Amino acid sequence: MGHREELLAAARRLLEEKGYAHITARDLVAASDTNLHSIGYHFGSKAGLLNAAIGEVFEEWTDKLASIAMAEPAVPPIERGRRAWAAMLDSLPASRALLLSYVEALAQAERTESLREQFAGHYRRCRAKVAELVARSLADGSRPDDPRCQAVASFVIAICDGLAVQWLLDPEGAPTSEQLTAGLEAMWAASFPGA
Repeated sequence: MGHREELLAAARRLLEEKGYAHITARDLVAASDTNLHSIGYHFGSKAGLLNAAIGEVFEEWTDKLASIAMAEPAVPPIERGRRAWAAMLDSLPASRALLLSYVEALAQAERTESLREQFAGHYRRCRAKVAELVARSLADGSRPDDPRCQAVASFVIAICDGLAVQWLLDPEGAPTSEQLTAGLEAMWAASFPGA
């Protein structure tokens, strides 16, 4: 592994162990066996490195949920959503530390344009990926750039993020996958009549 990969691996470990707000550049250097210059060279700043690591986790999580949702081609779109949400709910306890780091990072992004753009890029890629899955699920020739597919993708992402925040604050009171399925069914029927 090169310095870039070593720094990303160290950042991921530290995000779980210490949380976003408590990681120093020196922590990252010590955990990666690199140097301060490498952080600036590869990521621009400590925050750029931490957000890149969060972005990797975000994209891996999206890919995992997508593969669960699309595992069986004959499954209807509503069931795909339900399965992905159930898998997400099941993965939340193991992801708690990273979720907390993500929320801490979002608060910092509001004050730093480059970090805000980094997060916006993560969301754009996620939205495109989910819109593609929606189009594939319809199997009616719809394209991912169809406004309906984009709307469903945004809705799904908003539900996932909102669920994660609710779960962080109140795990016992957070909605179940069945409750979320009922909302998805209503939204899907309105967006894609007859699908």
